[in-house]
Amino acid sequence: MKIHRVMGAMVAVLFVALFIVTSSSPVHAQATAQPAEVKEDETNLDTQLFLIVATNQPVNDEKLPASLDNVVKQLRAALPFKNYRLAATLINRVKNEGRLDLSWIGGPLASTTSVGLSSAVTPSFSQFKVRQVRLVKSASGEQLVQMLGFNFGARIPIQVGPVAVNGGVPATNYEQTGLATDISIREGEPVVVGTLNVGPSGDAIILVVGVKRTSR
Repeated sequence: MKIHRVMGAMVAVLFVALFIVTSSSPVHAQATAQPAEVKEDETNLDTQLFLIVATNQPVNDEKLPASLDNVVKQLRAALPFKNYRLAATLINRVKNEGRLDLSWIGGPLASTTSVGLSSAVTPSFSQFKVRQVRLVKSASGEQLVQMLGFNFGARIPIQVGPVAVNGGVPATNYEQTGLATDISIREGEPVVVGTLNVGPSGDAIILVVGVKRTSR
């Protein structure tokens, strides 16, 4: 009888131990399966695109923003143009590692006085894209802004026929011009990205870009 009692007690203890193990295992598995919380980068960047027209034609106002003083000094030393005018300034906000894509209609980017075109009836069509804008560190630890898939394009009106006797609009064709590249620039420092010659007047479009982190 004692042996049977001992065996019964041992079996009861085994059942209790098995119940405890099986009931606690799912709780343990659930606790270890919780993923680590990943914080999203909320840094925003302000991009500035300046379209500067370099020309030998007279311009009404040669004054450019003070932030472009160093750029203009470089241009005057490197390019044989008498005057520079600001054709457009585009400021856009983009998230770090985000993309940018915009299109707009503006006045002719080339000088209209030399080709007889009116800005009211012959606008230009432009597009600016960046596949990705992101903050990176150089090998020396300097903070840079990388712009992958930088792409600027414009359709420029070019006069191909004489002006009508009654003062109508001359025959005009739209020609495509543009630039595509990948660049890295210093944060907050506008730089020249490229130069595009446009129109029979010999004018040039100069692309200047700057990027800096927003204050909030």
